[in-house]
Formats: sequence, structure tokens, C-alpha cells
Amino acid sequence: MKVNLPLLHSLALIFLLAGCSSSEYTDLDDFMAQVRAQPQGVIAPIPIFKTYQAFRYNAAAMRSPFEVPVKIREIASLSMSSDVKPNQRRAKELLEGFNIEAISMVGTLEQRGTVWALVDDGGGSVHQVLNGNYLGKNHGRIVEIRHDSIALIEIIANGPDSWIERPRTLKLKEDS
Repeated sequence: MKVNLPLLHSLALIFLLAGCSSSEYTDLDDFMAQVRAQPQGVIAPIPIFKTYQAFRYNAAAMRSPFEVPVKIREIASLSMSSDVKPNQRRAKELLEGFNIEAISMVGTLEQRGTVWALVDDGGGSVHQVLNGNYLGKNHGRIVEIRHDSIALIEIIANGPDSWIERPRTLKLKEDS
């Protein structure tokens, strides 16, 4: 007996396909037909954004809002001598690059009658200073070092070519 192999394969394939077309998935077919019958949604258009308007900051040359303002009564009570002006030719010291509000006194050292003050520059570094050293951006010169404070005199502008002296005190930090 001779078997026709291609015919046998074709019959097997037909029976296999007939077995897959059962009616088990009619609910799935009905759901897909129902979804396709619904009206299609509308995609919203892309939102239109306002163009960015750059802000120009023009107050850079003004007094910082974090500095203590010079009070008018305090200025009036200080001497307005015309010979008061900062020495622009002297070399600036390291601590003159820091705001005086950031600098704090943290202690003193004394050896053979010389008293050094220890000041924190606000960045975590501690420096030794003596009478005559300068602190802060307003030409603040140390005039006296006590065990609980540093007295200094700042030279601040009082007009285009006018300068006045202002006394200032740095107190010892209590938690140091």
C-alpha cells in the first residue's frame, strides 16, 4: 500500500485549522466588535506656551538686603571729617574679602602680653588677628581686642567722594 504523503499532510492541516475555529471565543469577538463600533476620541491639540520674558536685575549695585543699613541718626552723630578716606594703595588683607556679618569672634590667645583674636570667616576657617588688622568689606580696622569682643572702625561712603567712620563691635560667640 502506497501512502500519498502530501495529501496526508494537507488533510492534517485542514483538520487542525478546523479545530482552532471553535466558537469558544465569541464573547471576545463580540467585545472587539463593540469597541470598534464606538465613536473614536479626539486628541487634544498641543498646548501653546507663553514665550519666556527675561528679567533684567538692575539692583546689583545697591546695598545687599542682608547688610545692616546705616541709620541716618548714626551717620549724623559721626564725625564728617574731610580727611577720612580709605587707603586705596595698601594691600588688601584676606579677611577684607568677607562680609562683616559673616565674620564672628570665636576666642582669644595671649602670649607675652600680645593678645590675638580668633575669628571665623563664616566658611569654617579660623584666623588670628591683631590690633591694626582689617576685617570686612568696609575697610574695618581693629582698634582694640578684649577677651569678649573686638572693637573696630569701618570707613563707609557717605556720598560720591565723602567718607565717614563708623564704630563696630564683634562679640564673642556664646557657643564657642
